[in-house]
Amino acid sequence: MTQDPLRWKTQLQYAAISDIGMRRTTNQDAHATKLAADEEGWQSRGHLFLVADGMGAHAAGELASQLAADSVPHLYHKLKDLSAPEALKRSVIDTNAEIHRKGQANLDFHNMGTTCSVLTLLPHGAVVAQVGDSRVYRLRQGTLEQLTFDHSLVWEMRASGRAGGENSEISIPRNVITRSLGPYPDVKVDIEGPFPIQSGDTYLLCSDGLVGEVADEEIGAILATLNPDEAARALVDLANLRGGSDNTTVIVVRVLGELTAGGSARQPLMVGAKPTNRTNNGAPFAWAIFIACLVATGLMALLQSWTAVVVFGAASVIALIVALLRQFAEEFSGTVVSGGRRFGKGPYTKTPVEPSRSLVDKLRAMLDELRMADEENSWGLNYSGVETWLAEADQAVDASEFAKATKLRVRSLSNLMEQLRGKGAGH
Repeated sequence: MTQDPLRWKTQLQYAAISDIGMRRTTNQDAHATKLAADEEGWQSRGHLFLVADGMGAHAAGELASQLAADSVPHLYHKLKDLSAPEALKRSVIDTNAEIHRKGQANLDFHNMGTTCSVLTLLPHGAVVAQVGDSRVYRLRQGTLEQLTFDHSLVWEMRASGRAGGENSEISIPRNVITRSLGPYPDVKVDIEGPFPIQSGDTYLLCSDGLVGEVADEEIGAILATLNPDEAARALVDLANLRGGSDNTTVIVVRVLGELTAGGSARQPLMVGAKPTNRTNNGAPFAWAIFIACLVATGLMALLQSWTAVVVFGAASVIALIVALLRQFAEEFSGTVVSGGRRFGKGPYTKTPVEPSRSLVDKLRAMLDELRMADEENSWGLNYSGVETWLAEADQAVDASEFAKATKLRVRSLSNLMEQLRGKGAGH
């Protein structure tokens, strides 16, 4: 389990896996994880997790997604004059411009693109940037919430009221996305949050290779019953066992301690701010005029020139107002988020999570199918390591302990899939 740097060991656990799937010859997904190096880094930028799903001929999709995974974290930490949400948004926008530039410069990469889903954990809460149809989920107290909006034809038509219900949605191509990084010089970036962070929260970032094969109810049950390492592996295995038609990338992040205990960030949380150089914004000159007028007012009072006192006094008041407005213009140039306000409209879906007999039975059926495939193809899988788990799972089912049964059967599946990967039989 990844726990880096060491100081976050008691507060955070995460695991990341990117898998080529069962039918693809290349992996066009990419991901990035970057934890704060110290307290100052935590206060200003927090922790960052990213999943990108590339698209394009030849190596174009691979290049686009890797550019997103490399560039967004780099720019996010480089844009120090901006608050974290604004830096996050700007980093995605600038990355889009770079991917587009490279696509225009080389015919092999023309129109390449990628989704980009970014989760940042900050002292203020969790803030998400979204372009495309990869997803960010949060599991909290038995409810799985999708924090991001899918920029897909299905979701856009549903949001506009033109989808026509579930039966009509079947005819809508599910792999058509309406927004991505790269194809156009400009892109609209959704910012969601901040969502309060609590100990026990589990976040999932994933490409559509997962959600195309595994339902939200199943995702939630696996996140609820397994640790991040086991959950990440199990989700990928489940997607592959159901066909694995696409690359699958998942990042599972679990909050163990109170991440927000470090205090408030040094900057207000805002988006849309336009930082200015205070030495050039006119404030020093206004302060100088105020002081000069104040001194002049005092001198005129000593000379008992009351008309001049009124004139210079009024001038000093005006200069003071101008100085204060210019001095604090930067703080009020953006949208400040406080008092429970959030960017975006997430969460967009909420799914109750409770390990059920239905899921346990599905897992049992998959185990039976895997055993039959093993016998037919002579893979030679070793069941000695999982027989105990399977027996305990059967007992748990009889006792209606479905969470325990889910954990044991998922572990059994992952064990067998690991053996398959070792034998080269899984791809």
